[in-house]
Amino acid sequence: MKDAKLTLKANPHHQSVVSITPTVAVGADDLLIVGGPCTVENLGQMTTVAQCLVPHGIQALRGGVYKPRTSPYSFQGSGDAGLDILAQIRCHHRVPVVTEVMAIHQIESMLDRVDMLQVGSRNMQNFDLLKALGEIEKPVLLKRGLAATLEEFVMAAEYIVSHGNPGIVLCERGIRSFDNYTRNVLDLGAVVALKQITHLPVIVDPSHAAGKRELVPALAKAAIAAGADGLIVECHPVPDQSISDARQALSLDDMVALVEQLRPIAAAVGRRIPAATTHGAALAA
Repeated sequence: MKDAKLTLKANPHHQSVVSITPTVAVGADDLLIVGGPCTVENLGQMTTVAQCLVPHGIQALRGGVYKPRTSPYSFQGSGDAGLDILAQIRCHHRVPVVTEVMAIHQIESMLDRVDMLQVGSRNMQNFDLLKALGEIEKPVLLKRGLAATLEEFVMAAEYIVSHGNPGIVLCERGIRSFDNYTRNVLDLGAVVALKQITHLPVIVDPSHAAGKRELVPALAKAAIAAGADGLIVECHPVPDQSISDARQALSLDDMVALVEQLRPIAAAVGRRIPAATTHGAALAA
């Protein structure tokens, strides 16, 4: 990784902290827990999610409005209407929201309505998109490509940072394997390596790695034990009725239970999950 100049650690103690809002950050002692559905379906759904999760220590909500689907005939997301829903949720419930950006032309419409832009696995090497995200002041959640090496992953982050945006959070979400029992293979070795190679925060998506909800809690616990700076987990009010990725979504009750189960693991590795509602202050403009 000799060409990476801005994302590599300058010394063993070099660790960046990325602020999502003035009161929510990732990379320090507090772990970041992001929860929510794969897809924003309607305001009622997202209101239920916020009312259930925010009081229990989940610091940010996720929800897709533009969906990269394998089949062109699958639901592609609610688009601009979904962004309006996210904007209402972040305002009324005073919680930051994260959503995926797929194209340069979508960026401008997101800037005033979401707090973090996610680059999905399929777009990890969409270099024009990465350059454009380097020119904004919003933090970016960069997911590892489904067959990307660590060098390719780090260099994708380098594209964003080198164009002016240092607020990058890396996300290990599983890589493709010959075994189809799980959706992907969660590479916890990559989490450990990335924490040694780069100063950027590293979080884990156990939902896309597992593809099966019953595997998610154990993988989430292992990720925190391995040194991840946080998690992004799919959950839904009625998982089996989710428009997309229903099989891997936790129920909201199970999501809340998972957070409580993570607290002693976080403490054991010198981290903590903030107490409920400690983050509900002013959001970034």
